[in-house]
Amino acid sequence: MMSRTVSSWILSSARNGIVLQGRGRLYSICIPNRNKIKWKLVFSKTRLYPAGSSSLDNIFSLKAFRHTSTEEEHFSFQLSPSQVNDILRAGELSHKILSFNGKNANSVLRFESNQLASNTPIEDRRSAATCLQTKGMMFGVFDGHAGSACAQAVSDRLLHYIAVSLMSRQTLEELELAVECMKPVLPILQWHKHPNDVEYREITSQYFENLRVYWQHLLDLDTEPGFSLEEAMICAFKRLDSDISLEVQAPQENELMRNVALQVAFSGATACVAHIDGVHLHVANTGDCRAILGVCEEDGTWSTLPLTRDHNAFDEFEIRRLKREHPRSEEKTLFVNDRLLGILMPSRAFGDVQLKWSKELQHSVLENSCDVEDLNIYQYVPPNYHTPPYLTAEPEVTYHKLRSKDKFLVLASDGLWEMLSNEKVVKLVAGHLTELNVQKPQLAFEKPVNLGYMHSLLLQRKNRGIASLDQNIATHLIRHAIGSNEYGEVDQEKLAAMLTLPEDLARMYRDDITVTVVYFNSETIENYYRNNK
Repeated sequence: MMSRTVSSWILSSARNGIVLQGRGRLYSICIPNRNKIKWKLVFSKTRLYPAGSSSLDNIFSLKAFRHTSTEEEHFSFQLSPSQVNDILRAGELSHKILSFNGKNANSVLRFESNQLASNTPIEDRRSAATCLQTKGMMFGVFDGHAGSACAQAVSDRLLHYIAVSLMSRQTLEELELAVECMKPVLPILQWHKHPNDVEYREITSQYFENLRVYWQHLLDLDTEPGFSLEEAMICAFKRLDSDISLEVQAPQENELMRNVALQVAFSGATACVAHIDGVHLHVANTGDCRAILGVCEEDGTWSTLPLTRDHNAFDEFEIRRLKREHPRSEEKTLFVNDRLLGILMPSRAFGDVQLKWSKELQHSVLENSCDVEDLNIYQYVPPNYHTPPYLTAEPEVTYHKLRSKDKFLVLASDGLWEMLSNEKVVKLVAGHLTELNVQKPQLAFEKPVNLGYMHSLLLQRKNRGIASLDQNIATHLIRHAIGSNEYGEVDQEKLAAMLTLPEDLARMYRDDITVTVVYFNSETIENYYRNNK
């Protein structure tokens, strides 16, 4: 048996942060001094087979010792490499766009996505769908806080709001007529979902009714709706956030609907949504999720093109925007310890009505709700709360016209970007693409091959290391995000340990991570420019 202690992994939770408790997952406030709870993590690698054995089934063990002023707790966990892979791959989703007659007119070739939880349950959500009326594709990543309720609602609803915003008057009239006559309604989206994606069918009808009110509003406009894509995305974001706010204020006879509306409005979510139609790429961002493009230059080198900026206290534009919207007397209290009002990291988000409503409205809604504590409703009103709203869901929209050298789009929650830089992410995806391209010719045999040759190819693939483990690029990114050492290589022991941290410790060292990578069809993009000269 072989074992060792990884000295670089002596971890302490003496970080300048504390979680406001309201039965669990709430907002983070910075406090200079706090009682220290120290953790020591000790890893041991146990070889189950003799040295030189071809087996990969080594067991990586984690022992965690928690020291407080009054007690010491011991935790011990073990994961084999296959168990590590099972955990990492549980949320994998991939979808390839069908081609017709050997050709693919869609500029999206395929997409791959995955999630890894830190919170229990995970507070991130993701969406992917084809717009059946506009023919574009949409991809969204949603990072929830103070619970998952708002992220769940936004992931279920936002793409519908965008699709409706893009419809012609004739299509909207057909939708309305079908509902009035109780006939089947034209499908709006074709969803691409993971089997384990959460759905709340009990409240779908209520959400549909409010979506209908929105398209009725569009029909009431004097002119053809005719939004540009940028206008449609902005309008959809703002309208959904307004509906979230109004739904919790409206009387609800149904207890489930009332409780869901409360949880959605008093939790929050950031959102990043991409709409791709031919060579036209629009990205709408609210908060600190992020979207980047991977670009392959003519000389074969890779570069990164950011499509969003993080809306938080580290962005000068956001600081100036908030200062413009509030009195000069509040300049020093808008951001405290790099958080909005000392509470929230992102400066734009859905929900979070406690940073949008007046104190009186908050009190009025909550005093009529008897289940506030059981629902984990956040009731903290920060100091210096004078001129709400301090938070907006209005997105920034970026337009980019795709070029043949634009190879992929990465959308991810901040759990990924806290671990990996934009450049590192592009490098990892590009390397993964290269490996896949290298493998393909090796398997395109013109002649029958013997088992010895096949065995040598498999050995070559195995020797290329960890990159060969993951067919899904999102899994590959998550593996590197939580398992990389100081040299940028995946440390198997660190990876296993990060997957077995106790719940109250895991959140201190990694966030929920959600990643979607969209690959573009260069041939389709080239044909567009060739045919539009």
